[in-house]
Amino acid sequence: MLTAVILVLLIKTFAFTSCTIPSTGMENSLYQGERVLVNKWSYGFRVPFSTWRWLEKPAEKGDIVLFNNPNPRSPHTAVSNRELFISRLVGVPGDTLMLNDDLWVTDEQVLSPDSKSLYVYPNAAEETMLDAMKQVNIAGNQLVGYADGKYIRSFSHYEYYLLKQKLSGKVDLAPLYRKDISKSHPFVIPAKGKAVKVYPWNVTLLCNTILRHEGKQASVKGDTLYVGGKQVEAYTFGKNYYWMASNNPVNLCDSRLFGLVPDDHLIGKAWRIWFSSRKGRFFQEVQ
Repeated sequence: MLTAVILVLLIKTFAFTSCTIPSTGMENSLYQGERVLVNKWSYGFRVPFSTWRWLEKPAEKGDIVLFNNPNPRSPHTAVSNRELFISRLVGVPGDTLMLNDDLWVTDEQVLSPDSKSLYVYPNAAEETMLDAMKQVNIAGNQLVGYADGKYIRSFSHYEYYLLKQKLSGKVDLAPLYRKDISKSHPFVIPAKGKAVKVYPWNVTLLCNTILRHEGKQASVKGDTLYVGGKQVEAYTFGKNYYWMASNNPVNLCDSRLFGLVPDDHLIGKAWRIWFSSRKGRFFQEVQ
């Protein structure tokens, strides 16, 4: 009997752990009340009571991952003692995701923040446009065309964002092609050792990530990020980060709520269902 208990403890400590699905957030992949086995070696073994990982390897997009809460009520709680969450990984380090104002991943074409598109506006608004461009420091931008009483210029996603804010509806500035209309913004998922540029739409997320996980003081004033009291236009992160999403958009226990998840918070990949009240799901592989 003692040998069996010791064997179970060793397996739970060094090979697999079990978790119960607490909500409907992962339906129809996992249902509330089901219990799943999680492979602790999926991303390299995380040594108990620490965040150090042995034989580390990256998580893959599409994995259903068990991880510790990256934004607990008490930030001083050790990572290994924090609440457990399970979500689907939809953004890996270096990815660019198109997120709307609610930080929900959209199905729009992924754009670089600096990718250019063509925009049109009435020629009668030329002076207002030139003044707005000057105020947001867009220099050397030449007209590229004229059609049906409208001027055509090329702007990046970021420049278009700045101009829309500055113009406040005074000028009808619109994409020349309907496919370029975007209701979301490109967010770069930080990768270790790579700089992420600061934009008005990602500045708060970056600030929170630096404060919580990079161990540095950070703040936002207007749309400007300050790290260690100094203004920065880009920040180079010391960890890899991931973006998690629920299957059910109503459930908020994902990156919309707690932001980016550092690699040292990952426990493992959900492997198989070992208990379910639903017929035919016993020992089914988690997908």
